[in-house]
Amino acid sequence: MTDFAFRRRMMVDTQVRPSDVTKFPIIDTMLRLPREEFVPDDKVEAAYVGENLVLEGDRVLLDPRTLAKMIDALGITDADLVLDIGCGTGYSAALLLQLAQAVVAVEENKALAEMAETAFARTGSETVILHLGPLSEGVKAYAPYDVILLQGGIEDFPETLVEQLREGGRVAAVFMDGALGVVRLGIRKDDHIAWRDIFNAAAPVLPGFEKARAFSL
Repeated sequence: MTDFAFRRRMMVDTQVRPSDVTKFPIIDTMLRLPREEFVPDDKVEAAYVGENLVLEGDRVLLDPRTLAKMIDALGITDADLVLDIGCGTGYSAALLLQLAQAVVAVEENKALAEMAETAFARTGSETVILHLGPLSEGVKAYAPYDVILLQGGIEDFPETLVEQLREGGRVAAVFMDGALGVVRLGIRKDDHIAWRDIFNAAAPVLPGFEKARAFSL
C-alpha cells in the first residue's frame, strides 16, 4: 500500500522548503492536504512528482514548488477573498481555502470541475465556491477579490480580471513567451496592474489567455 503521507513529507522537504517557502500555514496545509485525491485515478502514483502533472485538454496541475512559491508571494491571510482561475481538479482551491477567508474557483472544463467537486467532498473542502464558466471571464458575482491566482500559463491578462481585483489587490500568474515562462506578481494600482518578475516557471497557456495575434497578408 502506498504511503502517501510519507510522499507528502518528501514533497515538502525536497520541493517546497528548499525553494524558500517558509510560511508555516502553507507548509502545514501542504503536509495535511492529500494531493492524491486531486489527480486522475491512473496518475495517483505521480501525485507528488516535482513537475507539472498533465490533465486532459492540455491542462496541468502545477508542480508543488511553483504553486507554493506563488501562494507564498501573494501573502494570503484569513481576511482575503481569493479567485482561483483554472482550478482544474481543485487542489489549489482546497489549499487556498485553508489560508483565506473564502475561495471562489472557476473552471470551464466540465470533467475537471466534476473531479474537483468529488475531491472537495472527500477532503472537507465543500465551502469552496466552484463556478463553471470561461476562465478569462472570472466570476463577477463575488468581485472585487483581494487575490487572484491563475493555475496555468498566460500571455495576456484581460481587462475583465483587472476590474475584478480590488484596488491594492494582488495577482500571480505564469507569463509564457514561447516555451519560456516567468511568474509575475501584480498589484492593482488605479485601473492597471503593476507587475514584477519573481521566479522562472512554465505551464501551458490557459484557454482565453492567449495574446491576440497580429493579422498579416
